[in-house]
Amino acid sequence: MQRPQLILLACALPAGIFFLAFWLLPALQLLALPAREGASAYFAVLTQPRYLTSMLQTLALSVAVTLATLVLGAAVGLYLARQRFAGRRLLLAVLTLPLSFPGVIVGFFVILLGGRQGLVADISSSLGGERLTFAYGLLGLFLAYLYFSLPRAIAAYTAAAEAMDPALEEAARSLGASRIAIARDVWVPELAPTTLACGAIVFATAMGAFGTAFTLASKFEVIPITIYDEFTNYANFALAASLSIALGLVTWAVLFIARRFSGEANA
Repeated sequence: MQRPQLILLACALPAGIFFLAFWLLPALQLLALPAREGASAYFAVLTQPRYLTSMLQTLALSVAVTLATLVLGAAVGLYLARQRFAGRRLLLAVLTLPLSFPGVIVGFFVILLGGRQGLVADISSSLGGERLTFAYGLLGLFLAYLYFSLPRAIAAYTAAAEAMDPALEEAARSLGASRIAIARDVWVPELAPTTLACGAIVFATAMGAFGTAFTLASKFEVIPITIYDEFTNYANFALAASLSIALGLVTWAVLFIARRFSGEANA
């Protein structure tokens, strides 16, 4: 082998060893674990009602969070990209500040707002009613996931809207297009790649979110917590692996579809 090839091999060898040790071997072990319980273990998420319910609840929550994040992120991002006012950069920095918070902190914020000792409970109690709480169920998880995901969408849509060619919108206006027509024929096509990429990331993040769910999901079970329970509390490694594979396949399929459509949108 020539010297440049040897140098290249020497540089690639550590990366190859790292990939083999920390991704490929664990992934193969994960795929092999359910086989110890028989082939039916791979389909536990479909054949056992509890796990199917957990997966469907996670899917529904992730889809709802993704749609809400895209709508709100697009609206705020377009506004910030088109408007120039004092304090705009400060506002954008504040809106994207939650990017620095881990999921556990976001869950704690929701507990401070809607937990048993939270602000809403204190206000409802002071008004003479029951202590209202929402932090530990579906609403609490939805708000926490939305709070965690929205800054990414705002940043992505702001950057994409600033990169849009204003000549397209001006041409549409000169032809008498209405605001709705401009949004449909100019904004939607221009922002389609951002929407697909951002939506896929938000969905994948919501499907696999653990810290936030671990803090809040006491009344609403999601699949990451189910996997954690089977692995940690019951030492059921085969079932935990099976559920992990199902979660990975669903998330990978959405990311794959988003990449395909994103490539067509950019073509």
